[in-house]
Amino acid sequence: MSARAAAATSAMIGLGAPLQSSTCSRADCKNAGRWRLDWRNPRIHSTDRVKTWLACDEHVEYLRDFLAARDFPLIVSELGTTPSPRGDEQ
Repeated sequence: MSARAAAATSAMIGLGAPLQSSTCSRADCKNAGRWRLDWRNPRIHSTDRVKTWLACDEHVEYLRDFLAARDFPLIVSELGTTPSPRGDEQ
């Protein structure tokens, strides 16, 4: 696994696992994540499989737009809050 892939993986919260890193998920960003982006790929994941990326203030819109452009169901919330289970949002 490349260093970039390892960094991206460590910034994800997976299936209820504890937070391993609080660093922004944007490649090469070292800033602290302040936002969580909970998303899934509906083509390959069931509704109970949600991934989370973290984002700093500078990259939250970039990462949101990246996921939204792929039509992935997405919820953006502040880190430290529990995302609302209102279903799929964009």
